[in-house]
Parts: sequence; structure tokens; C-alpha cells
Amino acid sequence: MLWKTRLALLLFYCGGSCSWAREDRQQQQQKNSASTGAPARADTHRAHAAEVLDFGYVPSVVYETHAYYEPGPIGLLFHMVHALLYAVQPNPFPKDLIVKLLQQNMGGIKPEELQKPENVVLTLQAIYYEIGFIVLAVLGFLFLILMPLVGFFFCMCRCCENCGGEMHQRHRKNADCQRGFYTASLIASSIFITAGVLVAYTANHNITTQIKSTRRLVSTNIRDLKSFANYTPAQIDYLTAQYTTAKNKVLSDLDNIGPLLGGRIHNQLEKEVVPALDNALRMTGVKVESAIKAMRETKEALENVSTSLETLQDGTGKLQRSLQAERSSLSNTLNDPACSNGDVAHTCSTIRGTLSQLAISANFNGLPDVSPQLANLETVMKTDLSYIVQKGYSAFNDTPLMVREQTKGVVSRVKALLDKSGAEIIGFTKMFPVEPALENFTKFLSDGQKNIEAYYPQIDQLDFYRWIGCVVVCCMVVLILAFNILGLMCGSCGYDKNATPTTRGCMSNTGGNLLMAGVGFSFIFSWVLMGIVVTSFVAGGNTEKLVCEPLANRQLFKVIDTPFLVHPAKKNFLPGLLFQDPNLDLTLGSLYRDCYENNGIYAALKLENKFNFVKFINATAYNPELASILERVNVDLQGVTLLEQEGKDNLINFANTGLGEINYPGYLTEVNKGVTVVDLLSFANELEAQADNLPRGALGNALKGHASSIRQIHKEQVLPMEQAMSSLSQSITLLQTTSRELPTKVTNVLSAIDAAEYLIANNASQVVKQETGKYVRNLVSYFRQYTNWAQNSLMLEVAQCKPISNIIDSLEIIGCSFIIDSVNTFWFGLGGCCLFLIPSIIMSVKLAKFYRRMDTEDVFDDGSENWS
Repeated sequence: MLWKTRLALLLFYCGGSCSWAREDRQQQQQKNSASTGAPARADTHRAHAAEVLDFGYVPSVVYETHAYYEPGPIGLLFHMVHALLYAVQPNPFPKDLIVKLLQQNMGGIKPEELQKPENVVLTLQAIYYEIGFIVLAVLGFLFLILMPLVGFFFCMCRCCENCGGEMHQRHRKNADCQRGFYTASLIASSIFITAGVLVAYTANHNITTQIKSTRRLVSTNIRDLKSFANYTPAQIDYLTAQYTTAKNKVLSDLDNIGPLLGGRIHNQLEKEVVPALDNALRMTGVKVESAIKAMRETKEALENVSTSLETLQDGTGKLQRSLQAERSSLSNTLNDPACSNGDVAHTCSTIRGTLSQLAISANFNGLPDVSPQLANLETVMKTDLSYIVQKGYSAFNDTPLMVREQTKGVVSRVKALLDKSGAEIIGFTKMFPVEPALENFTKFLSDGQKNIEAYYPQIDQLDFYRWIGCVVVCCMVVLILAFNILGLMCGSCGYDKNATPTTRGCMSNTGGNLLMAGVGFSFIFSWVLMGIVVTSFVAGGNTEKLVCEPLANRQLFKVIDTPFLVHPAKKNFLPGLLFQDPNLDLTLGSLYRDCYENNGIYAALKLENKFNFVKFINATAYNPELASILERVNVDLQGVTLLEQEGKDNLINFANTGLGEINYPGYLTEVNKGVTVVDLLSFANELEAQADNLPRGALGNALKGHASSIRQIHKEQVLPMEQAMSSLSQSITLLQTTSRELPTKVTNVLSAIDAAEYLIANNASQVVKQETGKYVRNLVSYFRQYTNWAQNSLMLEVAQCKPISNIIDSLEIIGCSFIIDSVNTFWFGLGGCCLFLIPSIIMSVKLAKFYRRMDTEDVFDDGSENWS
């Protein structure tokens, strides 16, 4: 209860004593919810990385206050005033000087100590810093003193008919030029005075307008503080309730310890075991699931070799007989008497020379049969290798069930411990009377708002009086301007160039009198105006330079947060005020920065130094007792057999089917030959072409008939043999590759299986220990995720203290932007009026001489007069 009360005091103390953020500081810091772990894999046994838990979002509150002020068109005047103040006071903020002065004043300075050298130096440094204000204040004071005196003596002097008081105008040749110059100068002076009075009135009206806006800022700030108080309990409850998310995830993993821990052990052993099982069925490069297919393909290749060889042997005999018959028939045709005549004899001789090409090339009758190898493979395939291997997989895949059965006791003890930890966390949050304290704080805010609103009528009344006073001051200047303007109008309109000084009209004379009236009121009011200007200039200018500007560049907080500023034994006053511990590293500047970034009050006030909630959660969520329980997890994997002896014998028999005894070179030599010595189609085409070159007759027709018979032999006998040879070539190549790699693969598979079984039987304990450690670390990571999320949420999202910085910014807007800037603009405009009253007085006195009716005048005989 006590610390909540101090928090409330801090909010209003900070708001009343400090302001900040003159410039636009609408910056937002993106906050990332802290969660550890890596994305989980979606496979059956999961990966080693812990799953990322989703704790949701802490219930957030949207604050209404927008502590930002854009002055609009009047901002141009504010910038002009700031530029003037910078010219008057260009020195940097005297942080060290102010700190020294404050430290001395805190200890109390006796009059005799002022003569000490160090105090004299401080005084000189302060004078040097304020030299610009001092010089201008002295000048203003001189103006304040001299103007009434000058006016008094000027009046006395004119009463004695001196200083232009003599009602006689002397002749001047350039009188018209002088009158024009004086008129123009007076008009220019009046314009500047008018601009100054408008600036002053605008600043005066701006104060009244902006004071009405303060009610909105006060109302929204108080509503934000109430929202801050109302939402905080729900945010704390949500923070503690999310322990259940981590707890439920841990319980879920414990309930699934079989597929998780057992699966991880299985996955780790799988790196050695599964390749052994895979290699057992990957003899010809196929996958584990295609082991039977590999044997079947080998069998099909052998059957294809046997069938193709039989087809080729039969086809070779038939083709040999057909070619021999065709060769004999063609030889008989070439023995025809027609072949002995002239050119025909040469063609017949050429054809007769090619008859020996009509013969077979490849001979398959001498190749050995593959029936023994085929019979051996059929015997091997009678054993169901797939079933034997699946039995090994089943024995290996039972690891998760084995782990679950062996860890039942550990799981029950961990569940009981987690329930206890959850109750302790909830009980810890109930130790602090947060809700009653915040209820009292809300009531305090409501009462404070009522008290503030009760002062609104008085504030409005006081502001009205202030507004009236400033308007009266402006009216003083307006009165002088009215006399000047009316004097100029009457004098200019009533001026007659042909009239003599003694015969000027009434309107011209009235204009001159009005100008002199303006001069009189200028002397009467100028010192009052300058007194107001000097007072507001010294107060407003120094406030701007020593308070408002340092707030904008954060220099003022450095002064306030100077160690041991308040007391030599108290390092920081803020923690001393709140916690009676001035040595805490908590400053007003850090508090404002954290709240401006909308961080939590826990981080802003460094509350971890008083009650470390995060440390408690870390110690409670995962304690040594839980670690010791999880370290007792032990799994025994003895007796796992991956491949029974029957399966190993089957693999050995597969390797010993005799594939290596086949005469692959003999087969490949024959299949690489052509079926015939010459391509029968080419031979038939050539024969037909030669027949076309012969004279028409029985010989040519007979040769064409032989060409047709040869094509028929190629189509019916050669083509089927070529297809059989292609099939035989593919099968022989496959069998040759298999026979070359099969013994080595079988040996490697058997060795890998033996090594895997040895690994499971002898090295499983190391794998179990390693994977158990990873499993435990995953469980711990869930609590780490919760504690990290809770810490970041507590620092950044729970009880976000943006209203505190908004209060300071709002007070800065009201104090500096609404009031000080307007006050400075008021004296800026009014001071300009005072300065231009001097040339206005001079020009009015000079110009009145040309408008007023004189008592005497200079007389000239030629009648050409110019009067001055």
C-alpha cells in the first residue's frame, strides 16, 4: 500500500516539477515478445528443437492523450521570438553552473561566504551567462527612466516656446520635401507599431484560447491514469495465468514421453540401424520398400535371357536355311545365257560377287544356358525377405513404447511438482495488495479531478482579468496610433499648399494638434509599456532559456539527476523519495524515457531491486528438484534384433545364385554383331537398282523377284531376331552389373546390420543419456520461454506507464508552448511598439509644424514662400 501511495505522489510530483518534449517526439519502439526455441518439425518423432509456445498478448490499453502541440500560423511568431532569444543568449545551457549554485544553496550560504573566490567566480559566471539579458534589461530600464524625464523637459521646453514650441514657421526652400519625408517616416513607424500591437494582441488571445485546451489535456491524462490503474490487475493475472501454457505443454510432452523421448532415441539409433536395414534390400540400387522388386527384376532378367537365347537359336537356323536357298536360287538366275551378252555380263558378274554376303553373322548356338542361376533365384525367393526385415523394424520401432513403460514413475512425480510450482507463483502475486492500492489510487484521481475542475471558474475569471489587462495595454498603443492616423488624415486632407502658416484651415490645424496629442500620450504611456516589456522579457526569456529549452534537449533532467544534488549523502533523490533508498540507480530522466517509450512501470521504476518477480519465477518454474527427477530417466534397449539369421541366410543365398558364372563377354560379343553379314534391305535395294539398269526382259524381272524375296526374309526373320537381341543385351547388361556389385553389397549390408545390433546392444546407454538430456532441455526451454516472455511482458507491456510521460509532456505544453511562448511573443510585439514610438514622436513633432496654424510667419515681397 505504501509503495502505491508513493507512486501516486511521484506521478504528480514529476508532473508539477518537470516538463519535457518541446519538439516532436512521436516515436514508437517496436516491442518483440521474447520466446526461445526453434520451430518444431512436423514429422512423427519431432526434432530436437523445442516448440515455440504462444502465450498470446497481454491485455493492452489504448491511452487517449496525444501530448503533441502544433501551434499553427502563430508558430512563425514563436520561431521569431526563439531566434531573438538565441541572439540575446547564445550560450549553451550552464548545467555545471546551476548544479554548483543549487548545491551551495542547499547547504545555505552565509553573507560572509559570498566574498570567497569560488563564490565570486560563480557569480561572474552567472553574470556572463546572463549578460545579454542584463544589457537589454538595463537599456529597457534606461528607457523606462528617461522617457518620462524627456517628456517632462520636452513639455517644459515647449511651454517656454523652445523645442519647436514657438508658433512661428520659418521659410525653407525644401519644405515640401521635408513634409513628405516626415509623413512617410511617420506612416512607416505607425505600420510597425500596428504590426507590434497585432502581435501582442494575437499572443494575448492565444493564451486565452489555449487555456481552454488545457481542460482536455487534464481530462484525458486523468482518464489515462485511471485506465492504467484499472488494467494493471488484469494484466498481472494474465501474466501469471500463462504459466499454465508452459505447464500444460510440459505435461503434454510428459504424457507423450514414449513417442518423444523414445522417438528421439529411435531417431539417433536410426542413423546407424536404418542404413543397415536399407542396405539389406538395396542390392540393385532400389529402396528398402522395393527389395522384393529387385529380386523379381533379377529373376525377370534371367528369364528374359533364357527366352531370348532360345528364340535366337531357333531363328538362326531358320534364317541360315532361308539365306542359303535364296543364294542358290539367285546363282541359278545369274547362270542364264542372257548374262553372257555385252554389258549384261558385267552386271551379272558384279551381282555374283556379292552372293557370299547373304549369310548369318551372329551365332548363338554356342552360348551357355542360364537355367541353373534362374533355378537358384527361384529357391531364394521362396523365403519372404520383406516379412523378416519388417520384423526387425518392428523390434526397433518398439523403442517409444519401451521408454513409456520405463518412465511412468518419473512422469507422475514431475506432474505433482509442476502443480506445486503453479500454486506458488499465483500465491506470490497475491502477497501484494495491488488491487486495493490501485482502487485507492483511482479514488485519489477522481477526487483530484473534481478539485481541479472546481478551480476552472476561478481560472477563467483570472484569465479574463489578464486578458482585459493586456487589451488595455494594447489599447494604449492603439490610442497613440489613432492620434497618429487621425493627425495624418486630417493634416493631409486639410493641408493647403497656397495657404500661409497663419491662415491654415481648421482641419489642417486639427491634424497637427492630434499629432501632438499622440506625442503626449506616447510620453505618458511609453514608460508603462516598457516596464511591462522589461518585466515579461526578463521573466519569460529566462524561463525559456533555463527551463523550456533544456527540457527540449533533455539537459534539465541531467541537472535534476545529478548525484548528491539534494544531499551529500543521498545519491539519487527519486528512489530516496519512493523507496527510502537513494543509492538505487533510478533517475527522473530514465523514468521519463521508459514511460515515453510506453514500457512497464516495473522497468521504469526499477522495481526488480525491491521485489524481483522474474527471479522468483525462474527459481519456481524450474527448480533443482525437477532437474534431479528428470535426471533419473533410464531406458534399457538390450535384446533388440534387427535381422534374424533366416534373413541373413537369404541375403547370402541371393548373392550366391551364380550370376557371376554367366559368360557375359560371350553374350555381349554375339549381341553386338549383326544378324546377317550385310543389311538385307540394302542388298535388296542394290539388286533392284542393278536390275533396272538391264534391258527389259526375263532376267531383269527375275532379279527383281529375288530382291522382293530378300525383303520378305528381312521382315519375317531378321526383325524378330533383332528385337530378341536388343532384349538380350539389356538383360545381360543388368545381370552383369548386378553380379559385379551384389557380393560387395551383401557383405556391406551384413556388416552394417551386425554393427547396428552391436551399437544397440552396447552403446545405447550413451545415446539414451544424450537424448534424455536433450529431452529435459526441451522441457526446461518451455519454462525458459515462459520466464523470458514474462520478463519482457513485465518490462514492456504490463502497467505501461505512458500516462506519466504524457503528464510531463502535457505540463510542458501548457507551461511552455501555451504560456511562455505566448508571453514572450506578447513582449516581443509590445517591445517593438515601444521602440518605434521614438521615431513616431520625432516625426509627429516635425510634421505637426506643417499642419498647425502659426501665430507669426516670414513675409516675402515676391510672394513665393516655402514654410518650415
